[in-house]
Amino acid sequence: MSKRTVRIGIDVGGTFTDAAIIDNETYEVVAKEKVPTTHRAEQGVAAGIVQAIEAVLANNDISPDDVIFIAHGTTQATNALLEGDVAKVGVIGMGRGAEAGRARKETTVGDIELAPGKYLETEHEFLDSSQLTDEGIHAAVEALRARGCEVIVASESYSVDDPTNEQRVISVANDMGMVATGGYEISQLYGLAARTRTAAVNAALIPKMMETANMTEAAVRDSGISKPLMIMRCDGGVMSIDEVRKRPILTMLSGLAAGVAGALMYEKVTDGIFLEAGGTSTDISAIKDGKVMIRNAQVGGHKLYLTSLDVRTLGIAGGSMIVVEGGKIADVGPRSAHIADKAYEVFASAADIVDPRVGLIAPREDDQPNYAVVTCANGESYALTLAGAANILGYVPEDDYAAGSTEAARLAWGVLAETIGGTVEGLCRQAMDIAMGKVAEVVREFISDYDLNPNLIYLVGGGGSASVVAPALGELMGIRQRIATNAPYISTIGVALALVREQIERNVPNPTDADIRKIRHDVMEAIARAGAAAETVDITVEVDAQRNILRATATGATELRTKDRAGAEKGEEELVAVVAEATGADVSAVERVAAEGRWHVYQVAIEKKSFFGLLRSRRQAVRVVDDEGVIRLQKDDAKVMVFTKEELSTSFSDFVDLMTLYSDAGATLPKTYLFFGQRMSDLSGVLNKEQLLSLAEMELEFAEKDQPIIVAAARD
Repeated sequence: MSKRTVRIGIDVGGTFTDAAIIDNETYEVVAKEKVPTTHRAEQGVAAGIVQAIEAVLANNDISPDDVIFIAHGTTQATNALLEGDVAKVGVIGMGRGAEAGRARKETTVGDIELAPGKYLETEHEFLDSSQLTDEGIHAAVEALRARGCEVIVASESYSVDDPTNEQRVISVANDMGMVATGGYEISQLYGLAARTRTAAVNAALIPKMMETANMTEAAVRDSGISKPLMIMRCDGGVMSIDEVRKRPILTMLSGLAAGVAGALMYEKVTDGIFLEAGGTSTDISAIKDGKVMIRNAQVGGHKLYLTSLDVRTLGIAGGSMIVVEGGKIADVGPRSAHIADKAYEVFASAADIVDPRVGLIAPREDDQPNYAVVTCANGESYALTLAGAANILGYVPEDDYAAGSTEAARLAWGVLAETIGGTVEGLCRQAMDIAMGKVAEVVREFISDYDLNPNLIYLVGGGGSASVVAPALGELMGIRQRIATNAPYISTIGVALALVREQIERNVPNPTDADIRKIRHDVMEAIARAGAAAETVDITVEVDAQRNILRATATGATELRTKDRAGAEKGEEELVAVVAEATGADVSAVERVAAEGRWHVYQVAIEKKSFFGLLRSRRQAVRVVDDEGVIRLQKDDAKVMVFTKEELSTSFSDFVDLMTLYSDAGATLPKTYLFFGQRMSDLSGVLNKEQLLSLAEMELEFAEKDQPIIVAAARD
């Protein structure tokens, strides 16, 4: 019998630190533990991490030697930015000749607003690159240190082409005992102001994050686990702790990324909305074609050279308090019972709700005193919450994490009904409608922004308050919903199952074959350094012609994993039903045209009517589905062909020509995708056929000569 190996995920939250152990073969949850987050310990949150690790291993008789992967998600970078708990940064700008004036201006970023009333302070020195000396650098660093700067950022015009001068400044600053970083380390895009701003935000996080990284790494090592600790990134991947020391900015919003990563593994959603609801807020994100949506991050309204999950947060969750104004319910949230330091009414016992009286409080000093609580004979006061309303209205199952005493909640809400009029159910319904109306507005924006398929959309609830939000929202919007497996631990599971991810962006007008090969090589090197096994890496290269950006994105696992969860594969009948549902067609209209590895390709003839039904057009829709029934590609004007590696320059090339559209403006290539074995290769981001053929050749480098390869080419 082979030895079981496991993966550990750790999620450090504001109140609890969660640890979950996942079986590496089946991806099932083996064990989970919660310990209080140790903010005030000498080791900081690292103390809680080691407590959680020790508890989950000891309580489940698992040896540290069985652990082949360990990672944690953290809110520390996000919290530091929101609270302004960051280091003061000294920027050494550089430029030469006619560019010097512009470089001086663009590297002077000033104080960066992180949150209302919270700023990242920066100081600035400028050096002429054409006359750069170690003495001059030393003087600039010393001047910045004298003005209270703890970290140095070196930022020069066009350093992405040649970072030598930035590296020289970093070296001198390090020799002087100062932590230093360069703009080239954060981004390879032109745009000196944005690159400098991003580097400054990154630098401001380094001292605190480096201290935590060192303590956490030591804590994991002391637990007996030999595998290197990985950290969750803001784009849903993980990276090594060495990278965190250099680029802590990549952990910003990583706590939000972990939940949807877990949901994607367990729920197998094609198009949908993931809602992770806690006590104070709900994080909302979109899933399309089985992938989470990414966008450029911002701080203080300024764009950063950083991509993160598109997560939108609302102050609506299980602990959201009820606002009463003018003798009626006027609002729900944004303050929660946690913020007000009050217990939930639904988590009290009915015996506690004796002689209750309604009162209105201000959870914080600058709030209006209009948040409802009930004060009881025992002297305790309890918040009226959305979780209480959801329990009363029957949305929360008895064995759910958010389930409480419906009797206690009814007693508390009953005194509110007596005070302002109405019934308990009526008031709960008002509160729920107000709250869900806010969430629905954000969900509708996501559906519109990403053109989600209305035939496929699911609302997937995660977090401790999943059942407080998802069922009521689905009812209001008429959208199917379900609660994620292991919803309260979904973020922890997401950390344990995350893939390594790296992205490189460069400003390259009209990229050549050599440019594409170089960026592909470089991103492969970067992801290997971050801990991914080469055999598992998928790389996508895109050309953004409008902004002259060449972008390479790589994802990979920390060890070879070529199968998804055991027993999750769908049969042919189930796959056909998935495609029929997605296209709104009858199952008889769905035709299977190809299959290879984990990929199943179907065609559906879609007929569209226009001009009062007199004109009709037929298009060949293509849907590519994986073994588990998730549609990975949805195209409504596409064709499919199967070829082998040896036919790349013949059959494949001819097929691309067939699908290319020609006009006076030139040739428009089809969006092209390859499917073989376990891999999907997205070649849709290139502009000309030479680039397409070159990329396809690279993607198929290690494919066998007779390996069947499916190509889908779309004109939409």
